[in-house]
Amino acid sequence: MQLFNEINLGNIRGDLFGGVTAAVIALPMALAFGVASGAGAEAGLYGAILVGLVAALFGGSPTLISEPTGPMTVVFTAVIAKLIASDPESGMAMAFTVVIMAGMFQILFGVMRLGKYVTLMPYTVVSGFMSGIGIILIILQIGPVLGQPAPGGGVIGVVENLPVLVSGLQVDEAALAILTLAILFLIPNKSKQYLPPPLVALVVCTLISVLLFSPTDIRRIGEIPTGLPDFQLPVFSSQQWGTMLVDAIVLGMLGCIDALLTSVIADSITRKRHKSDKELVGQGIGNIMSGLFGGLPGAGATMGTVVNIQAGARTALSGLIRAVILLVVVLWAAGLTSVIPLAVLSGIALKVGVDIIDWSFLKRAHLISGKGALITYGVILLTVFVDLIAAVGAGLFIANIMTITRLSELQGDDVKAITDPDSADSDTNDIELSAREKEILRDAKGKIMLLYLRGTMIFGSSRAITRKNSQIGGCHTLVVDVTDVKHLGVSAALALEDSILEMINAGREVYIVTSREQSLQRLGKLGVLKKIPEENIVDSRLIALERIRDRDSVPGKSQTFNDGAVVST
Repeated sequence: MQLFNEINLGNIRGDLFGGVTAAVIALPMALAFGVASGAGAEAGLYGAILVGLVAALFGGSPTLISEPTGPMTVVFTAVIAKLIASDPESGMAMAFTVVIMAGMFQILFGVMRLGKYVTLMPYTVVSGFMSGIGIILIILQIGPVLGQPAPGGGVIGVVENLPVLVSGLQVDEAALAILTLAILFLIPNKSKQYLPPPLVALVVCTLISVLLFSPTDIRRIGEIPTGLPDFQLPVFSSQQWGTMLVDAIVLGMLGCIDALLTSVIADSITRKRHKSDKELVGQGIGNIMSGLFGGLPGAGATMGTVVNIQAGARTALSGLIRAVILLVVVLWAAGLTSVIPLAVLSGIALKVGVDIIDWSFLKRAHLISGKGALITYGVILLTVFVDLIAAVGAGLFIANIMTITRLSELQGDDVKAITDPDSADSDTNDIELSAREKEILRDAKGKIMLLYLRGTMIFGSSRAITRKNSQIGGCHTLVVDVTDVKHLGVSAALALEDSILEMINAGREVYIVTSREQSLQRLGKLGVLKKIPEENIVDSRLIALERIRDRDSVPGKSQTFNDGAVVST
């Protein structure tokens, strides 16, 4: 695996413009997320610099911009609140330790080459989870938008204190928040490429607040420490160890999903293909560094990535340039951010929450699938009002059960049993039998059963095989045709074994028809093939039927049937 990301000077102009544009977008977002999380504006800036720098250097998606995102901020906000409530003195330090642990899990996922599996989640669950996070982010900004500190207790705390928040409305700050939202929503699409809405809202509303209000009239960010951040050793608590571990897994998984989904978007624009596992390693190292220096966790940011590419970026040099520009702001221009009103940042964060909600799918979910819509809405409710882990766990469980049920139905349709070729049932109509095969089956008068399987036979097909086995009745010969089976799973093989052994134990004959090595190996390892004469294992259905016909036509080999048992005469 190549150590560094794709970095070269062949597109330096485009990468320079992309990096500068991405930095302009990142500054207000980082400040907003830092304040929204409760860790402070500087934590947002540190996260934007460190995650962005390291992920660009060691990641696997050249144009991906990594920084604190809405979903990561919402989860981290809950982690901070939980750990500070249990340990006010060391809670914040433990929260940053969780970021470090999350980065370690991301590296582990990358090393184990799980990148291609991370995004294999039902869209109904992903949509519900992301929409739920967007709603949480909106609700948490209600207090700041109204000019008041956000009450504790997360979403439930805000909902319970909503009358108090409304009655304590601060008109000046609420007006700034509304103006911020107006700019973000109303700025023309044609202008967004040259005038990033978050930056326009930040500059315009800050200037208005400086010109019209005194420094004490409204709440502002205040002084941000200049210079490099201090190194923070990880802090652990034996009482909170289990909670920290679970939070780290959730944060790490969410970061993986966020980064890889954004990488896919970048691939669709640049027509390149990212390296999933390498990207996870880069994201993990970036979050470890961010946690060690008191920065927010980060992941691939869709807005920053798209703007970066549209500005001309094609290699990871743009991500490095972006990080350097933000570092310059922290080292020499942090004092300029002290007058930014908190209401403006809350307006920006609220708009991010609105954008995270999957409006496109939600308004059509019930039309596409009623069951899928219920899963999505259920995940949203659990995410907002119960727990993020419970929401994803319940959504995945229900979605997988529904998928397995549907898969079983589809696989059941690929298991056919035929004794009478002239029957009008669907099994006969779905198999292309030659005239000779139909003739032999017709002459057998129901004494031969053809069990035909096709496609991928996994656990969902075992019940169908068992049901078809009940139709054997008075048949003296079973022909199992698995020629068109692409993969024979363990459950399906065991169900076939039961059918075959039932026939053999009753003194009846069994033929296996296949030319696929995988099917033969699977049945062979079960020991089934040892109980079947070698000449009864053929690669053509017609050959099997011809041999059955020839056997029954040989003098002394004809057979009569009594209660379904075979008796030689």
